[in-house]
Amino acid sequence: MNQAGIGKFIAKRRKEKKLTQAQLAEKLNITDRAVSKWETGKSMPDSSIMLALCEILGITVNELLSGEEIDMERYEKKADENLIALKQQDENNMTKNGIISILFSAALLIGIMVCLICNIAISGNLTWSLIPAGSIVFAWAVCFPSMILGKKGIIVSLISLSVLIIPYLFLLSILINAKEVFSVGAVIAAASVVFLWIIAAVFYRMGKTRKLTALGIVFLLSILFMSAINIMLAKMIGEPVFDQWDILSAFILLISAFVSFICGYVKKKRLIK
Repeated sequence: MNQAGIGKFIAKRRKEKKLTQAQLAEKLNITDRAVSKWETGKSMPDSSIMLALCEILGITVNELLSGEEIDMERYEKKADENLIALKQQDENNMTKNGIISILFSAALLIGIMVCLICNIAISGNLTWSLIPAGSIVFAWAVCFPSMILGKKGIIVSLISLSVLIIPYLFLLSILINAKEVFSVGAVIAAASVVFLWIIAAVFYRMGKTRKLTALGIVFLLSILFMSAINIMLAKMIGEPVFDQWDILSAFILLISAFVSFICGYVKKKRLIK
């Protein structure tokens, strides 16, 4: 599949329709940067918006994937070729993700084996090595879905984190014989997981066209989250609610939110023009 040729074809049809990159992006509810990447051959339109893109440009999906207008005599042949190319591209992506995931898993497995062997060699039995081994397994369970599935695996990783974090902290508290790890850590972990789900929801609803605005909202929510964590820690372990570093962090987050909102507003104005 010739991405450069497809990009030139998209640019040609866009100009024939008298649309700017920003106007096309707005119609598709994406960023103009994504359109620019298509037209320069750096990336392909996502399958979820191909039909909408073809409708706007007045072409068929087959013509889009071919990078040219197709007469009826060649239509069926080109359709078969494009289906094969798409299937091969998906297989290549899965193979690439699979290789990365295997290497990642192998590296973690080697790390576990090194810890266990060193522990047995030094102490004669398994003691401290169970802590890093358990942590590595937990990290693998959370990260693996994102590595094998790409962006589609982010939600699966969040689900894994949500399900496994409490059992992991319980096991960790037993291994290091410290009940506070579970009693305090479980509360903080639960709040953190909820915060991560909120971030995911914000970017899911706004991320395609208003990433900067979504980022600004996340910065503001981070201030509330930090305050909530500090209050909980103050009640559980007697820590001060706020210190100078918390105030500095809140100030930096507030400035970051302001900058994100301003940049998002400017970008929106440019799209309207």
